[in-house]
This record gives sequence, C-alpha cells and structure tokens, in this order.
Amino acid sequence: MVMKYALSVLIALSVILWANPATAQLNQGTPKILEDVGVDEKLGEKIPLDLTFANSAGDSVTIGELIEDGKPILLNPLYYECPSLCGLVLDAVFNVVQDLAWSPGREYTIISYSIDPEETHEQAAKSKEMYLADLDRSGAEDGWHFLTGSEESIKKLSDAVGFRYKYDERTGEYLHLASIMLISPEGVITRYLYGLQFFEFDLRNALSEAADGRIGSTIDRLILYCFTYDPASQSYVPVAMNIMKLGGLATVLILGIFLTLLWRREKGSSTSSPKIDIQK
Repeated sequence: MVMKYALSVLIALSVILWANPATAQLNQGTPKILEDVGVDEKLGEKIPLDLTFANSAGDSVTIGELIEDGKPILLNPLYYECPSLCGLVLDAVFNVVQDLAWSPGREYTIISYSIDPEETHEQAAKSKEMYLADLDRSGAEDGWHFLTGSEESIKKLSDAVGFRYKYDERTGEYLHLASIMLISPEGVITRYLYGLQFFEFDLRNALSEAADGRIGSTIDRLILYCFTYDPASQSYVPVAMNIMKLGGLATVLILGIFLTLLWRREKGSSTSSPKIDIQK
C-alpha cells in the first residue's frame, strides 16, 4: 500500500517537472495556500473533551468518553478519501503499532478523526475494518476509534492541537502536515511526532511519557529516564547526565553486592575453622 502511494507521488512529481521545467525553477517560494498549513505545537495545553463526533458505527460520542483511565491517546488527524498523504500517515501509524508490543485497547488508545465534515461514518467504518483486519490484535477494535464530525467539532479539536489544514478548491483536497499527537489520560498534549515513518522506540517513549510512566515495565521507565525528546532531530536522544547517574548507581550496587558476598564468605570461613585444644 505504501509503495502504491509513493509511486503515485513520484510519477506526479516527474510529470510536473518534465512538463514545466522553467516554471519549476522560477516558483521557488512557498505557495500562498501552503502558508496556512502546518502545526503550532501546544505542549501542556488541554484538548476539549466534550467535543462530539460520530464513531464508525454512527453513534454519537465525546472525546472524553473514548479516553480510558490511565491510558494515553495517539491522536491521528486525516480524512478517509485522501488520495495520498493521509493514507501514507495512516499506514505509518499502522506499521509502528504492529512493531509495538503494546496494543491499542490495552495500554493506549488511538483516535483517528476526519478533518472533512462531508465524510460519513460508513467511510470511517470501511477504513477501520481494513486496518484492524490486517493488524489482528485482540481488543484493538475497542481501542482504535475512527471518527467523523461536524465542521465545528473538527475545527475546535484541530485548533486545540495546533493542526492547521487548508482545503484546496482547485484540487478538491485538504492540504496538511504529516503528524500525530500524544495526549495524556487527562487530555493534556504531551508530544508531537512527524513524518511518513514513526519509529517504535520513539512512540513507546512518547506513550510512556504521556502516561507519566504508568504503562510499561520498570525497564521502559528507565529507558525514558535516559532519553529525552530532541525537537531538532524530532526523535528521542540519550541524556548523558542521567545515563551517568544510573551508571554510578549501578556501580555502587554491584560493589555493595560484591563486598557483601565477600564479607559473608569470610565470616563463614572463620566460623567453620576447627578449634585446636592444646593440653599441657
């Protein structure tokens, strides 16, 4: 599926550049319509949990009703009839969810919502059926929600997370950036991830961060302690100071264990030594 979209994009770009080489060289500035497209990060702000959407069954639900106690949320803006980018982003989410040992519905929740108010819950149901059939994770159908909504609800949620998109009347498509957001169980925005490929390590850390360490093992929490998100590289990078602290702690623990074993060995040796009775 990814190869199909990528090939379509490459062919389209090749045709444009081949047919209009002079135009491609002259128009180096950002098209005006793209100036309204992007993401304004709003880390630490809370999304409105009372916004109403329709789920893939056509039932009315609020964002708050989809958030389960203690489970972080992966928020995925898209629209189901998008001919290129949305499919690539949804494929990227699907691929990283497959790589992740944690499952939607068990450790976290995914909310994919359409930014096109004209789309219907039938279209959402079709996408949900297709992706969940390939995912084959028990309980995922209750933890990955595909939503549609009114223009008002879509705009309020998108504005809350800083997701700026624009409808292009010339092409009939919505222009937007490839991005997902991580939301805490309380509805607070904790992280943004970008691109057409998401890495398991980055998502695992972002989910653990969003849940404030309430999901995952002790090892997962130690890894999160040793890594921090770097906006420049848009990935998690090592924190040298924290790694040194853990290294020092590990050294002290190992030394303590060694000295304890040595002391017990010497104590046992002295206790078991035979006493010599000297008679005069």
